[in-house]
Order: sequence, then C-alpha cells, then structure tokens
Amino acid sequence: MFEVVRTAVSSLWANKTRSMLTMLGVIIGVAAVIAMIAVGNGASRQMEGVISSMGANMIILRPGSHNVGGVRQGAGTGVAITMADIRAIEEECWSVRNIAPQVNVSAQLVFENRNWPVQVLGSTPALFYIRELQPQIGRLLDEEDVRLAARVAVIGETVARELFGDSNPVGQYMRIRNVPFEVIGVLIPRGQSVMGQDQDDTVIVPVTTVQRRLSRSATPDAVNMAFIQAWDISMMDSAIAEVSALLRQRHRLTPDREDTFSLQNLTQTLDTMAQSTRVMSLLLGSVASISLLVGGIGIMNIMLVSVTERTREIGIRMAIGARRSDIRIQFLLEAMLLSLLGGLIGILLGLGASIAVTEILRWPTFVSAGAIGLAAGFSCFVGIFFGFYPAWKASLLRPIDALRFE
Repeated sequence: MFEVVRTAVSSLWANKTRSMLTMLGVIIGVAAVIAMIAVGNGASRQMEGVISSMGANMIILRPGSHNVGGVRQGAGTGVAITMADIRAIEEECWSVRNIAPQVNVSAQLVFENRNWPVQVLGSTPALFYIRELQPQIGRLLDEEDVRLAARVAVIGETVARELFGDSNPVGQYMRIRNVPFEVIGVLIPRGQSVMGQDQDDTVIVPVTTVQRRLSRSATPDAVNMAFIQAWDISMMDSAIAEVSALLRQRHRLTPDREDTFSLQNLTQTLDTMAQSTRVMSLLLGSVASISLLVGGIGIMNIMLVSVTERTREIGIRMAIGARRSDIRIQFLLEAMLLSLLGGLIGILLGLGASIAVTEILRWPTFVSAGAIGLAAGFSCFVGIFFGFYPAWKASLLRPIDALRFE
C-alpha cells in the first residue's frame, strides 16, 4: 500500500499544473458550500436571537382601525385599549401568563450639558419577564413603582453611554420633558434587532408615570399596545380566543361588528420567518453543491485522460505481477488525493470567505463543525464516486493490449 501511495503522489506531482487545475473545481465547490452554509446559519442564529429577545409565546395586542366616511383608517385608530382592559385580561384570561402594557412617548433626555433623543417606554415589571430583560447594574421596576407612579427609569447601554459617559448612571437624575427621573438600573446589552434597530437605545419607566406626567393623550388611561405571554406555545390559540372574547364583551361589540382591536401571534410570525431562513440556507447550500459536482466531473475527465496516457505503464505493471485490484486502488487513490487536498484548501478558503463576509458586508455568519464535516465528507465522496470509473476502466486493460499501445 505504501508503494501504491508513493506512486500515486509521484504521478500527481509530475503533472503539478494539471493537478492544481483539476483540484480547482473541488476547492471552489467546498469553499462555496462552507461560505453559503455559514451565511445561512448566521441568518438563522440572528433570527433565533430576535425570537429570544422578543420573548417566548408572544401575542401583541393593539387598538384596531375604524372607518371614517367609508375610508378605513390605519391600525391603532380604533377604540383605545385601557389599563382597565389590561387588568381584566390579567385577572380573567386563564391562558395568559403575563401581560405588559406599553405607552410610547418621544422625548429628549437631558443630563447636565448632554441630551439624547429617545422613545420612552412606559410599562410594568411584567415587560422584563416577557422580554427576558436583565439588569447589568442596579435594579428593575417593581409593582410599587407602578402603584406610586414613581419618577424612576431603567435605561439601555446606549443611553447610559451617550448621556452619562463613563460615569455610573445609577442614582443619577436626568430630565424627561423637564420632569426629573432617577436612574435605578442599566440593562444588559442586547445589540441590534433584525430590523437594524438598536435595542439598547431605550428608557423604561412605570406606565402610570408616563400616563400622568409625560403623555398628552386625550385618553389618559390608554395604552399604545400590550405584550401578552401565554403559558406555553400550545395555549397560544386559547389565549387569543380568551382575550378576543373578553375585549369584545368589554367594548360592547355585537356579533355583526368587527373587532376594535388586533391580536398578532408574534411567535408564529417569527417562526415563519425562521423557516424561510432555513429554506434559504438549504437553497444556498444546494446551489453551492452544484459547483462541487462540476469539480467531481473534472476529476473524472482528467483521470480518464490519465488512464489513456499511461496505458503502457499499466501494461508493464500488470505484466510484472500487478493485480487488477492494485491498478484500481492506484487510480482511485489518485482521484481521492485530488479531491481531499482540494477539499482541505477549500475549507480554509471557505472559512476566510465567511470572515470576509462578516467584516466587509457586516452580515452575520456562523461556521459549524457540521458544515466543515459535510464539505470534507462530500469532497471525499466526490473523489471515490468520480474516480471509480476511470480506475475500473484501467483495471480491465489486458497486459498484451496495453503493451502494444502507442
């Protein structure tokens, strides 16, 4: 076997340029497979992060639309959702685990000689549980803050950096619409969302504080939206049905009237997006695999040419005692060496391409060990599959015919 390997390596080394060009197809194919799978995996992991950041088993409640003179207005223009509705859902809907109202106001934050524009979110402690928000320093809002409409705030890292610089913001006072608020905590960084929004550029205060001190809404008790969390994913439909029935009853809607609110199953929406991302990954990998298949055909073509060129060599080896299996192994080994060496170079090139995509295009990529193993295994399979026929053809030559070949 050692002699067979040495002969195969010597044969390939004798035709370095041809061997390199033959490997080029495998190199490009393996690199493309790894890079494309890395791009798809990166998109999938980013989508998983979005689902995680939004919270599990999530339903979004918003005011619906209404008609004015036969013209349908946009979402959020219908009957307001109030804190009384939120409390009723919390008390009467058994499929609902948590509900967090949200009131948004745009404001300029001011601290000493610095200022920063931001969307201030008014909510309750349930928001932190639903969206899995954790404090980096300080504490989060509690029920007492909401009950007293306390002037306290939890801020994201971006706000802390832009407004307070390197100093510790906890215990400091900032002004929101000229109302002083004490910073009681800074959230753990979350990064950008799938839509490119900075999730750390946020300020969360008690919902009652926003309604009484910051909001200019005609309905002081109204909320812009609410995050609803079911006990588990199997109870999502039940939670939607319970909330819908309760709100229709509270808003005195007859069976012939449309809902004055909208309920969106966010988990289902995000799962659909994640499924689309997985399909994209599979499609990218499949397209890249075609180039690997083309590389395998190139190996078969060169090996057939090599068999023809070395017919007399085959005849001499068989005449002095080489068996047909020895001839098959030699040519099969040459094909495998071409594909394996090309696969190794392709893996390195694919890793480099993945890093380049992340650094240059700012697109997240993730190279898994499975993707590398798949590419290496497929390149080995290509060498065996496309190298078998030339090796088998070489082993069928009769020594006397091979020796006569010119």
